[in-house]
Amino acid sequence: MKTAKPQEYAKAVKAASPPSPVVKDCVLAFLSGGLICTIGQALCNLYQSLGLELPQARMAVSVSLILISATLTALGWYDDLSKHAGAGMLVPITGFANSMVSPAMEFKSEGFITGLGAKLFTVAGPVLVFGVTASVVYGLIIFIFHI
Repeated sequence: MKTAKPQEYAKAVKAASPPSPVVKDCVLAFLSGGLICTIGQALCNLYQSLGLELPQARMAVSVSLILISATLTALGWYDDLSKHAGAGMLVPITGFANSMVSPAMEFKSEGFITGLGAKLFTVAGPVLVFGVTASVVYGLIIFIFHI
């Protein structure tokens, strides 16, 4: 078996790799991310028109975007949309909801508790632990220094 030198290997990889459509990917990410943000703003306006104050409307938008993203993931549509929309679908709140639901959906055949329930927190568990810990530390700092 012949071993290739690093330069030869890099040349072979470059020749075998298809070119990346960077401009197209950036435009799709901008448009799809912008669409998600536009939907979020429309929801915020809707919730405010229904009588919610701005802070409550913002919270309702977050919950709505998480619910929509989780539902699309459960139906198997989120991945299809992501293939076409690219990085724009990774807008933090929708991407996080997708990353929580995806592992659970892969293991739903193992049962509701041991499959779906256990795997739901595979990704979210460490994030939740860090979030709770950070909020406690932040609360203690505010309490101690009366900020």
